[in-house]
Amino acid sequence: MKKMLKRLLVILLLAFIVIQFFRPEKNLSAAVANDISTQYVVPQDVHTILSKACYDCHSNKTSYPWYASVQPVAWWLNDHVKEGKREFNFNEFAAYRKAKQYHKLEECIEQVKEKKMPLSSYTLIHRDAALTDTERSTLTTWFQSIRDSMQARYPVDSLVVKKK
Repeated sequence: MKKMLKRLLVILLLAFIVIQFFRPEKNLSAAVANDISTQYVVPQDVHTILSKACYDCHSNKTSYPWYASVQPVAWWLNDHVKEGKREFNFNEFAAYRKAKQYHKLEECIEQVKEKKMPLSSYTLIHRDAALTDTERSTLTTWFQSIRDSMQARYPVDSLVVKKK
């Protein structure tokens, strides 16, 4: 029994070592040609909030903690970041159709107001990413101001996501 347990532990250790060589590509692009700031002013206080609470998962450049180099944690983080970017990417905002931009800003307001963003699983580890009520208000006001400027600038029907 002891010999079998020892063999199992050796196999698990070897598997752990081997998986360290299979690393996902990190989200470290400098691409910002389509950043939200190319279309709208991002005040410094908003930028600070976005940097601490949003950009790791919703931009083209993630700040990785030390444990992001350990498998299988890196795989989990990679999937998490890919999903976040798929849902909304501040660095790709200007490339979205106007209707999608408008809709995504509405989702941002909802998610922030309802305290669904940033994710509790993220703020559990990254305590500094937790938003205060004031920061939530600052973000939602900013998102709404962009939506208001879009309403004033574009025809209403261009801001509606067409259902297929």
